[in-house]
Formats: sequence, C-alpha cells, structure tokens
Amino acid sequence: MKKLFTGILTLTTALGLAACASAGQVGSDTKETVSASEETSLPGKETASVAEEKTEIIYGKSQGPYTELFEEAIIPILEKQGYTLRGIDFSDLQTADVALNDGDVDVNVEQHTAYAENFNVNYDADLVPISPIPTVPAGVYSVNHASLDEISEGAKVAVPNDASNTARCYMMLQKIGWITLAENVDPSAVTQDDIVENPYHIEFTEMKSLTIPAAIEDFDYVAITGSVVYNAGIDASTALANEDIQDHLVLQVVVKEENRDAAWAQAIVEAYHSDEFKTYMADNNDGLWWIPEELQ
Repeated sequence: MKKLFTGILTLTTALGLAACASAGQVGSDTKETVSASEETSLPGKETASVAEEKTEIIYGKSQGPYTELFEEAIIPILEKQGYTLRGIDFSDLQTADVALNDGDVDVNVEQHTAYAENFNVNYDADLVPISPIPTVPAGVYSVNHASLDEISEGAKVAVPNDASNTARCYMMLQKIGWITLAENVDPSAVTQDDIVENPYHIEFTEMKSLTIPAAIEDFDYVAITGSVVYNAGIDASTALANEDIQDHLVLQVVVKEENRDAAWAQAIVEAYHSDEFKTYMADNNDGLWWIPEELQ
C-alpha cells in the first residue's frame, strides 16, 4: 500500500508539472504572437507615411491639348516643389481610366465629370474630379458650307457616339436651332431619341470621335469636341458655332477617391489655381481655351 501511495503521489506531481509547463508554453506563444502583431503594424505605419510623402506622380498621357497643357504649364510648377512626374501613354481615354482605377497611374486630365461618372457606372470604378481645368469647347465645323445658314433639308451631320459627348453635341445643335429636345431631359444623357423636333430632317450619323475629322468631307456638318479638333489640326477659329460649356462638361483633374486629399493630388489642384498658371494662360491662350471662372 505504501508503494502504491508513493507511485500515485509521484504520478500526480508529474502531471501537475507537465500542466504548468504546458500553461507556460501557451503563455509564451501568445506573447510572441502579440509581439509579432505589434511589430508588423509598425512597417504598415511607415508605409502609410511613405505614401503620404509620395513625390513621384505618374500621369496618364494622351495626344491632345490637355496633356500638353499639363506638361508645359503644370509640371514645371510641381517640379519646383520637389515632385517628379512620369507619363504613361494611352491610345484612348477608356484604357487610361482603367489604368487609373487599377492604380497603374495616379492622375489624368483628359475628361469631364460626365465622362468620369459614366465610366464609374460601367466599370464599378471610383474616379473623382478634384479640380476644373481650361477646356476646349465642342464646335460645329464644315468644309462644304461657309455658315450655319446653309443648312438644308436632309443635311448629313456627324456626331460623336460616346454617351457624354453625344449628349453635349445634341445640346449644341439645339442651341443653334437645328433641333428641339424633350423638355426636362438630362443634359448629360441626351440621345437621338430625345429629339422631338427636327425641322430640317437632318440625317445624323453617330461615329467614333477620332474618325470624324477624316470623314468631314462626307458630311454637310460635323459636331466634334475640342480635343478632337486639336488633335486633327483643325483651326478652332473656323468653328461655325461653339457649345455653351455646362458644369458637367468642364475638363477635370481626375484621381481615385482614395487619393483625392493626398498631398500630391492637392499640389496639382493648387498648381492649376496658381498665379504662375494664370500668367501662362494669359500669355498662351489664342482663343482655343475656355477658362473656368475660378481659374481666372
């Protein structure tokens, strides 16, 4: 009995020591996990700090007046503040916006609010305009007629086929009295179906904006946006009419929502509002640019 009691006591003691050791081990593992968590949070904070201090700005680059204005007038201002800028070329705005939304570029200056909102809907994106910029108005042009008064029955007119620019051009044609649109129509979403009066029975052809200048001889008149006019080398002063630029059609600096308040993004906004930029526009605007009041 004494031996049996001694054996039980020994076994109980051993089990107790093992339990203590196990508890100690668990405590040690938990401490290490918390410590590791604390340590991994520190690099995160450093990364956020680095992001806030971002000094390289990557911009979507297109052939056209808005990128050129950005490069000639805005980049020098930003470089004086210590920023470096790198452009990535895109053949069209849709591709450029996909890259912007994916984070491959930081900013572009090639679109108005209506286009950005339409892109957001179609691509589940979160692009936001953060500042208006000078804009080249859409206009009516012709190589076959010298004035708007030469409009005739069954005239052939080309307009852009992308939603926002289709709308702005039909609004412009209403302005000059060629058509009447339905009352209370959303000016950013006008389509050919919204035309309620077409007294000249104009035959409209909706086509890609960039292809309109090459086909201008095939139409009595064409309605095209300012950037297309510029890229095609058409003299903007030959426009037979220009649009009244509405708020949603003013060109904008556009970034992702998460970057709207970033220091580098606000530096771009401030550059467009600076006295240096105002001086540049005063010296270099030969009538091509419409300048928003807040930038004057």
